[in-house]
Amino acid sequence: MKNRNATWIIGRADRIDLPEFGIEDLECKVDTGADTSSIHCSKVKLVEVEGKEMLKFRVLDRKHPLYSKRDLLVSDFTETTVKSSNGVSEQRYVVRTRTIIFGEAFDILFTLSDREKMKYPVLLGKHFLKNKFIVDVAKKDLSYRSKTRNHA
Repeated sequence: MKNRNATWIIGRADRIDLPEFGIEDLECKVDTGADTSSIHCSKVKLVEVEGKEMLKFRVLDRKHPLYSKRDLLVSDFTETTVKSSNGVSEQRYVVRTRTIIFGEAFDILFTLSDREKMKYPVLLGKHFLKNKFIVDVAKKDLSYRSKTRNHA
């Protein structure tokens, strides 16, 4: 749902598509208290391919219904320090990918994180939300419902 300022109203949770990862309708939590967005990944490690350092990982883990056992390899990545809500800092890899929400494609930076114990495998933080979305915590799945309505 767009408002008159060309931003979308998003609820406290929704679903996104990650076409470069081959994933559709992945549940995400909208978190204006988090600086960065993060995605649940497993088997994250640095590897060397033809003399070049690459980051290898799998989106999600074997317990998640959308898990595909597909290794992803990226050369464009960075590292950052992320401080959790409980004050603990940890180093994480950061990757850029494309996400589709409200039928629009956006580039997004995700930190790769172990979110196995979290309800949502993806967290959308304020760097992604800023100047694009207004959060209405009373709502949920606005983009997903719009998508399914348009495909019906």
